[in-house]
Amino acid sequence: MARIVAIEHLTLDGVFQAPARADEDTRNGFEHGGWGNPGSDLKMQEAIGRAMAGGWSLLAGRTTYEDLYEGWAVRQPASPMTTALTDVRKFVVSHDARYALLWENSTLLSGEAAATVRELKQDHDKSLIMFGSGALLRTLMQHGLVDELMLMIHPLVLGEGIRLFETGQAPSRLNLSSHVVTATGVAILTYGFDVQETAAR
Repeated sequence: MARIVAIEHLTLDGVFQAPARADEDTRNGFEHGGWGNPGSDLKMQEAIGRAMAGGWSLLAGRTTYEDLYEGWAVRQPASPMTTALTDVRKFVVSHDARYALLWENSTLLSGEAAATVRELKQDHDKSLIMFGSGALLRTLMQHGLVDELMLMIHPLVLGEGIRLFETGQAPSRLNLSSHVVTATGVAILTYGFDVQETAAR
């Protein structure tokens, strides 16, 4: 059975919208895109690398999948990161069974998200890594399907923007398994979900 690991950049006030690029996600007039870049350093890259150790596949919602394709395959085709993302197996969750996949090595999971991901998790043999994909992540958390959260909390308050944990999110109890603070002040906190609570869902 695969493990689902979500890697998320957050501000101190919980915003996860558009950490990577100015035009990554401008919904609701958001003008702070790229806020996560000053916090990037070697220690952060090492933490992400450890989460992917032993082989991984990408699990993404449609919006994040399209953004990754635009940001890497379209804009930076010669980048080693583009090669890595192109080569890795990608699972894209969408309600649209006719959605046309953009990238090679991509598989569409159409239908109800929790059901399709639960089946994938049972059958897949590598870690399923998530970036962004807030709506999908919240759904999977509500159904007890997420095994680990790696939260990269940047020393920044924006005061606006889409937040990862919205009002109405089901209560969850998590256990801190590791913590690292980078030279740029980013707290990298890795949490596992309470096993008993997850099993009860």
